[in-house]
Amino acid sequence: MKEQKKVNPLATESEGKLIAKFAIPAIISMLVSSLYNIVDQIFIGQGVGLLGNAATNIAFPVSIICTATALLLGIGSASNFNLCSGAGDHEKASRIAGTGLSMLVICGVIIAAVVLVFLDPLLHLFGVTAKILPYAQDYTGITAFGIPFLILTTGGNHLIRAYSMTCMLTGAIINTVLDPLFIFGFHWGIKGAAWATVIGQIVSGIMVIVYFGRFRKMELKKEMFRPRGHLLKMILSLGMASCINQIAMAVVQITMNNTLRYYGAASVYGTDIPLACVGVISKVNMVFMSIAIGISQGCQPIWGYNYGAGSYDRVKRTYWKAFRVAMTVGIVFFLCFQFFPTQLVSIFGTGSKEYYEFAARYFRIFMFMTFVNGIQPMSSGFFTSIGKAKLGIVVSLTRQVIFLLPLILIFPIFMGIDGVMYAGPIADAAAGIVAIGFAVKEIRAMDKIA
Repeated sequence: MKEQKKVNPLATESEGKLIAKFAIPAIISMLVSSLYNIVDQIFIGQGVGLLGNAATNIAFPVSIICTATALLLGIGSASNFNLCSGAGDHEKASRIAGTGLSMLVICGVIIAAVVLVFLDPLLHLFGVTAKILPYAQDYTGITAFGIPFLILTTGGNHLIRAYSMTCMLTGAIINTVLDPLFIFGFHWGIKGAAWATVIGQIVSGIMVIVYFGRFRKMELKKEMFRPRGHLLKMILSLGMASCINQIAMAVVQITMNNTLRYYGAASVYGTDIPLACVGVISKVNMVFMSIAIGISQGCQPIWGYNYGAGSYDRVKRTYWKAFRVAMTVGIVFFLCFQFFPTQLVSIFGTGSKEYYEFAARYFRIFMFMTFVNGIQPMSSGFFTSIGKAKLGIVVSLTRQVIFLLPLILIFPIFMGIDGVMYAGPIADAAAGIVAIGFAVKEIRAMDKIA
């Protein structure tokens, strides 16, 4: 054990250096994966306008569901693959990878078919209005064709870490180049943005297929791609935590859209302005959350290795260093949201006086507790990495499901659309307190067994 600690940098290298080493690539990967939505939102806002921004917000639950499926199968496959490889069972590891890859394709095709067949009912479920409907139909109906490739890329990248950045970045660059060409050059409007997204996703998906066809390091035979029940069960068990968190986000997004539509109709803003503003702001917040989740992912191998080795001091130091980094990043974004809300929204197109007024108020009120919002995903990853998966799931669900979901249903009854805004900081504060409380309790438990 002592010899292993000398060799493995996870046991000896500075915690700060390790956090930077693992977190920076994870953050970049998360930012690249969110680039599709952000770039689309910018060009749609500039070229289509408010209703286009609202349409992408209505379509967003489909993206979340795709991500949930990809993480369920991708993380579950990668985790089991690594465990079996480490144990020397390379054939089983390859069979798990084959099952995971085939299920990514199968699920992608099924979800795409469901979206295309039930497009209008789904859009109404997601909170669409009469004015937004034609834009949402065009955008969601076209992007549905890219769903199998999106799921394959997002899930498959967990099995090809070294090559994943190239796949995702290539698709994002293609999307960024084609967006202005299709929207402004060809005058395709929101359809152009949708086709740019699909083409980028197809290219990324093909790159993943090419990798597994020619450059893979694992041994995959044709029969290994036939899904096997017992292997799928193993995959689902280790991918469920990440999937549940994404599904919770989708449920909250759908509830939020319908609440904004209902109470917006009774406000001076109407139904479309709140949906457009929240769509834009959620994309801006994706940048912050990408960094926060990247910090969590970067710390997980450090926490997991040292907790397993009994080096609890290193586990604790890593947690508190990650805590300070997450808080610092949160404070920077908090200041941006409080002092530059109009400038941030303007990046995504122009709007009326009411549009900017609602956006500024939403930024300043709903996002008021941004400085603590990095603590929850970081703490959830902490618990998962030390083997407390159930506690990790509970912490990951606190903000979205346990606190925010009921608050955005209850507060507007008494406060109208303002209730949605004030639900945000209260849910964030409560989730932060719970996450820190559980973390401190766990760290004190380590002190007792050290």
